[in-house]
Amino acid sequence: MKIHKEGKKIIPVAVLIIIVLDLLIWFLLKQFLISYILIAASVVLAGLVVYFFRVPERKTGLNAKHVIAPADGKVVEIKEVFEKEYFNDNRIQVSIFMSPLNVHQNRAPVSGEVSYLKHHRGAFYPAFVEKSSELNERCSTVFKTTAGTEVLSRQIAGTVARRICFYVKPGDKIIQGDEYGFIRFGSRVDLFLPLSAQVKVQLGDKPVGGETVIAEI
Repeated sequence: MKIHKEGKKIIPVAVLIIIVLDLLIWFLLKQFLISYILIAASVVLAGLVVYFFRVPERKTGLNAKHVIAPADGKVVEIKEVFEKEYFNDNRIQVSIFMSPLNVHQNRAPVSGEVSYLKHHRGAFYPAFVEKSSELNERCSTVFKTTAGTEVLSRQIAGTVARRICFYVKPGDKIIQGDEYGFIRFGSRVDLFLPLSAQVKVQLGDKPVGGETVIAEI
């Protein structure tokens, strides 16, 4: 199992803290049953931290007409909205909520060029709450296909997620399915599609980042 580069910064620190806490528990509580329970819990926690930063192999079927899932998770919203940050017109919004157990890589939904990127500071409402799309810390990235169609993918921090990472800049060329960002510990990604797009998922579906077709454009 590959570990994401963000995990290589966090995992050693987390493991060191857990080891120190386990030593304190052992010396303070000695042979009491609670010490064994707490140490066992800390081992599980360490395993979850490592698991969170996993990087699974994904195979993206490149297709200029497809918009693929930018993230793993659960589809929590599909609706027509007025997108006011970049398009200033009506778009179809498809929102994917990512739990702490999901893979947190973010992948380019289409091939083309990054035509816009802006990071916004903000609040940390739960990522499944509708207002998080406009009020939480977020990063909006627009991908422009060779045909000229633009798709906005918005990374949104949640209550637990406190850092949005992005690895592209305007003008960069990108291939559908390539990693463009990462969000730590539970979050959400909103896609904004043209009204002519044919959405291929339903509420409650669990798309796989880099593989599941969200819509045709």
